[in-house]
Amino acid sequence: MNKKLLVIGFVWPEPKSSAAGSRMLQLIEQFQNQGYDVTFASAANTSNNTFDLSRLNINTQAILLNDSSFDVFVKSLNPDVVLFDRFMSEEQYGWRVSEQCPNALRVLDTEDFHGLRKAREVALKQNVEVSITHLQNDITKREIASIYRSDISLMISEAEIDLLTTTFKIDKSLLYYLPFLLEPISETEKKQLPSFEARQHFITIGNFLHAPNYDAVLYLRQTIWPLIRKQLPKVELHIYGAYESQKVTQLNNIKDGFLIKGFAEDVNEVMQNAKVCLASLRYGAGLKGKLIDAMQNGTPSVMTSIAAESMFGDFNANGFIEDDPETFAEKAVLLFTNSEIWEQKQKNGFEALNQRFNRLDFEEGFSAHINSLRHNLKAHHEKNFIGQLLRHQTMQSTKYMSKWIEAKNR
Repeated sequence: MNKKLLVIGFVWPEPKSSAAGSRMLQLIEQFQNQGYDVTFASAANTSNNTFDLSRLNINTQAILLNDSSFDVFVKSLNPDVVLFDRFMSEEQYGWRVSEQCPNALRVLDTEDFHGLRKAREVALKQNVEVSITHLQNDITKREIASIYRSDISLMISEAEIDLLTTTFKIDKSLLYYLPFLLEPISETEKKQLPSFEARQHFITIGNFLHAPNYDAVLYLRQTIWPLIRKQLPKVELHIYGAYESQKVTQLNNIKDGFLIKGFAEDVNEVMQNAKVCLASLRYGAGLKGKLIDAMQNGTPSVMTSIAAESMFGDFNANGFIEDDPETFAEKAVLLFTNSEIWEQKQKNGFEALNQRFNRLDFEEGFSAHINSLRHNLKAHHEKNFIGQLLRHQTMQSTKYMSKWIEAKNR
């Protein structure tokens, strides 16, 4: 009989809208390769961009928040592994899984460290450096509690593992590095990409529901783009992203070449048409899907250090990393006008992608780690006393709040 994985989705996957959607499908594929039958459950609504999971032989189940019908569902499914999509899903359903399926391995996919993103956002608004005070915010507390209650947390960024183990003293045995898992780019694919001469304009892309992306577009509009445009008066910046709202649409300005294009049906096509990608993020966390898209399509980038965090390791960036807006604009112009530098940066991107995110380099180790945890779960639990503490009734405010909401709803 096949092993069973239950994924509890914070949202239904939308790989065309966000890197989180692509990441979730990569994780599911890892478990399917390990011989798991997969059920994906979520309390969220679907949208036009929701991926059809049945195409990958994944069962789907709509579930409710604060409702014991989930207990009946999870007990009858009896999964071997439960994967929580972000800490909010673990908060809501983790205690129910614990009660109904005590022997299931509980895996948290953090996506990125939300507490770090919050700290950076607050520090940016205050115009100060991020401090330990910023980091010790309520989201961090909730997220770290969730990490302790889980058996293993999947981390996409080495910088975040470093922060959690050094600043917050989390035991390394509770964290597992698993970045984006991609197909390597072949020489044939590289040759088929449009050349420097065949491309035009700048591009930036990102889901507008994600606040750091909107801030980055605003920063481009107000500060960086006027500097680029002064030197290259005819170029355009094409801005793509799902879920554009009125505040995004109104930034569109044809005269200034600042064009809001909205949802990109095919990210590869729009990325290959562009000469340079701009990633002007001033806060955020995790790995940036826009840079992966750029590297896969041979589009060099100019990015802030927050955008580039944990992306390149010991390899050279696929462009320039600059935080000063004037220098950012200068490097964007240089990359846009100098084919030799452009081609070198493109090569850097291919190398970083193939050396750091080749899915084949991670599959075996991840499979072995999951197996080892499943077979030594009791000993693993005993080592994680803080996790036991946080699952103790005195610490379970979310559980009792959920029960109270359910009783009230009756």
